Amino acid sequence: MDIVLIPGFWLDGASWDEIAEPLRSAGHTVKALTLPGLESRESDRSGIGLRDHVDAVVAVVDSFPDPVVLVGHSGGGAIAHAAADARPDHIARVIYVDSGPLAHGGVINDALPVVNGEVPLPEWSEFEEEDLVDLNESLRARFRSIAIPQPLGVTSDKQVLSDDRRYDVPVTVIACQFSAEMLRGWMAEGHPYVSELAKVTDVELVDLPTGHWPQFTRPRELATAILAAVDP
Repeated sequence: MDIVLIPGFWLDGASWDEIAEPLRSAGHTVKALTLPGLESRESDRSGIGLRDHVDAVVAVVDSFPDPVVLVGHSGGGAIAHAAADARPDHIARVIYVDSGPLAHGGVINDALPVVNGEVPLPEWSEFEEEDLVDLNESLRARFRSIAIPQPLGVTSDKQVLSDDRRYDVPVTVIACQFSAEMLRGWMAEGHPYVSELAKVTDVELVDLPTGHWPQFTRPRELATAILAAVDP
């Protein structure tokens, strides 16, 4: 299977290295993406918006002859969902890592601190305690050392979706901060946080209890969970 890994905010393709290796060892083709503006801290991020990231993923999807699996972490989940909307017949499954599908008109996170027209990794005090579970001082230092400012437009542009066939693309949610049980309850209650997820016809929820960055805190378990979703 061809697997495309989409990083969340502040991260490039190399942030997936500990996940990509076991996926490749299992026989899969893996492409870990570095999205526009995230090439380096010196990259020009002015004018880059959410659609630029979506289009970059769609171009990669189009480069494969057969349907692919998209894996989106955090804000990368919104991008994966938009790519599934753009190419519903060419996505075999979307795997959301502590994330989920963002509905039409939603924004990923427009409340993050803006500095000089872009969004650098904030101080840890800006995050909830649940975000930082298992992210010890060493991992925090590593994360900050590789973090690249996020293009402002990606954080605040509205999601644009148009094809209801996106709901027919199978989905796996790897639940970290919020348990699968909590997500099921919210879906049953019609909670707006999972309104788009609740419309998907084939949803699998998998628990991986940790903070918001399992690729750092529990990489082996994350790779195992992705493999299980790809090869049920």
